Amino acid sequence: MNESYVTLQGWVGGEVDLRDVGETQCASFRVGSTPRYLRNGSWVDGQTSWYTVNCWRALGKNVADSVKRGDAVVVHGRVRVDVWEREGQASSVTWVVDATFVGHDLTKGTGTFLKTPRATTRDPREDEGVREMLHAYAADGPQLDSAGDPVKPVNPAA
Repeated sequence: MNESYVTLQGWVGGEVDLRDVGETQCASFRVGSTPRYLRNGSWVDGQTSWYTVNCWRALGKNVADSVKRGDAVVVHGRVRVDVWEREGQASSVTWVVDATFVGHDLTKGTGTFLKTPRATTRDPREDEGVREMLHAYAADGPQLDSAGDPVKPVNPAA
């Protein structure tokens, strides 16, 4: 399947909308990107292009916690065009980016990164019953499977 990806730089045009879509979270916001041209020794603004950016799952939650209206951002993701029609009116086009990553544009300011803690899977060795069972055997004792049952040794000669 052919898909198009885009990296764009712009300014967040409104508040981030975090919503539940089924059992998944999605954050959406609009980014305006205005090119600048040097014409006759002066900088001139081009026409602003607006994109709707969708951020799914953990990215959506982090974007909702980090990005605010007016922030300078860099967005990378899969781009698509939504064309829709209203009765009696001309069709409308919306450029949508399903973001792979979003970050603040550090050419426009500074930022601080705070790593999101990952959900940890519980180590079975932390369970008191498993810990007692492990300590009941010598260091060269039996190997245990995930259920705590002894694993039969594999005989390489067989």
